[in-house]
Amino acid sequence: MLIGLLFSSVLGFAVGFALMVGIYWAFRRAVPGRVKGLFRSLQILSSAFMAFSHGSNDGQKFIGAFTLALVLAGVLPEFAIPMWVIFLCAAVMGLGTSIGGWRIIKTLGMGLTRLQTHQGFAAEMAAAGTITVASSLGIPLSTTHTISTAIMGVGAVRGARAVSWHVTSHLVWAWVLTFPVCAALSWCAVRVIVSFSGAR
Repeated sequence: MLIGLLFSSVLGFAVGFALMVGIYWAFRRAVPGRVKGLFRSLQILSSAFMAFSHGSNDGQKFIGAFTLALVLAGVLPEFAIPMWVIFLCAAVMGLGTSIGGWRIIKTLGMGLTRLQTHQGFAAEMAAAGTITVASSLGIPLSTTHTISTAIMGVGAVRGARAVSWHVTSHLVWAWVLTFPVCAALSWCAVRVIVSFSGAR
């Protein structure tokens, strides 16, 4: 868990910062209008890479937990993930993102820092690269944590004032509270089930 936090937070920020510095250096003499048009096209690729990396890590957790529930309920005889489970989980994640994703996009892309096309490309590539490396090493992490810190790193290249630290503090508090709240809720759920079923 701590290794995942290190990847999603520290590495996401560092790679985002470094990649943005590299882009500024590489295009330091380029015409701004052409740069914007180029990265508008490149963002299609970085978005696809981001979606792939999301499925390779966060998606696997959802699929694994869902399959485990099916095994425990007796729907599946063994822990072998059928193709229909993968498609169902992918569809649910896609639907959830399309319905509730705009608020997250607005917070990260406008509230955290103002992103232009080249900055959005850098943040997505940094986050997707970090997540892909973590997935190859078998390290579970949060896509939201990773893209958030990558955006912070990209914004920080323009100076500390370019990042809204007020919004950042809200995000960090949400991350910190996630662990004890989820642990408490799961403990309560188990206690309720045990009290009704008599199991241990």
